Amino acid sequence: MTNGQRGLVLGGGGITGIAWEIGVVAGLVEAGIDLSSADLVVGTSAGSVVGAELLSGVGIEDVYEGQLADATGERVDRIGLGVIVRLLTASLWSRHPERGRARLGRAALAARTQPESEWRARFEQGLSSKAWPDRRLRITSVDAESGEAKVFERDSGVPLVDAVAASCAVPLVFPPVSINGRRYIDGGVRSLANADLAAGCDRVVVLAPVTASLRRAGRISWQLASLGPGVRSVTISPDTAARRAIGSNVLDPGRRADSARAGRAQAARVAGAVGAAWAGTDGPSQAQPGGPGPDR
Repeated sequence: MTNGQRGLVLGGGGITGIAWEIGVVAGLVEAGIDLSSADLVVGTSAGSVVGAELLSGVGIEDVYEGQLADATGERVDRIGLGVIVRLLTASLWSRHPERGRARLGRAALAARTQPESEWRARFEQGLSSKAWPDRRLRITSVDAESGEAKVFERDSGVPLVDAVAASCAVPLVFPPVSINGRRYIDGGVRSLANADLAAGCDRVVVLAPVTASLRRAGRISWQLASLGPGVRSVTISPDTAARRAIGSNVLDPGRRADSARAGRAQAARVAGAVGAAWAGTDGPSQAQPGGPGPDR
C-alpha cells in the first residue's frame, strides 16, 4: 500500500506537548521523514497548534528554534487535580458522551478564567500564519452547551486563530471561545487524539503526548482500528527521557525547551517505525515504540 493517503494525527498535551511534538517532527525531518507532507493533518488542542505551524510555510528548523526560546516571565498555568477529576468524570458518560461533555461545558462557561480576548490574543501573536493552509487541516473542538463534537476546516468559514484557540481551551482552566454565536472548548474533551478523524487514510502516524483514556472510544488503538483493515499506523508517545523532560505540569513554559530537545532526540530512536508506517510497508501495524502509556 504505497499510493494511498497519508494522515498525521497530533494529540493534545499542553505547552510541553507542543514542544515535544515539534521536536519529534524536526528530528524525523533530519532522518529523512517529512510528516508535513501528509495529505491530512488532525490536530487536537496542543496538536492544533503544531498542525498549524507545520503547514504554515515556515521551515521546521525555525519552528523548532522557537520552542527553545527563553521562557522567563511567561505565564505559568496549571491543570489542577479538581479539573482532572471533572474531565475524567465527563468521559465516563459512555452511553451518552455528549451529555457528559455538555455538563463539563456548562461548568466551563461559569468558571472564572482569564478574559476570552486575552486568551485569543495568545494565538493571534503566537501562530506563524493566521491563514488556513492549502493542505488539509482538521481541528477539533466541542460545543460547550450541547457537548457536540465539532471539526473546523478551511471551508468552515472560521478564522484559523479562533479554531486553534477553541481547540486549546481546556475547560475550567481557559475560557470557552466564541465562534458564530456558540462557545467552544476542547483540550481533548472528546478524545486526546481523535485518530478516527483520519478516516480515508491508509497510512497514519500519531504523535500523542498523552495516551490515557477511560473510555474505549477514546483510546488511540480503538480509533485506529476503526479506520478499517489494511491501515498501516504507528503511535509515538513520550519515552522515559521525554516524560522526565516534560515533568508534572504540561502548561509550564519553563519545560518547553527541554521537551522539544527530548522529542528531537527520541525521533532518532523511532524513525525506523515511523518510516515504515509512512511508506506503508510490512502490512498493518499499531506499534507504539517509545512509551505507549496506558492506552491499551
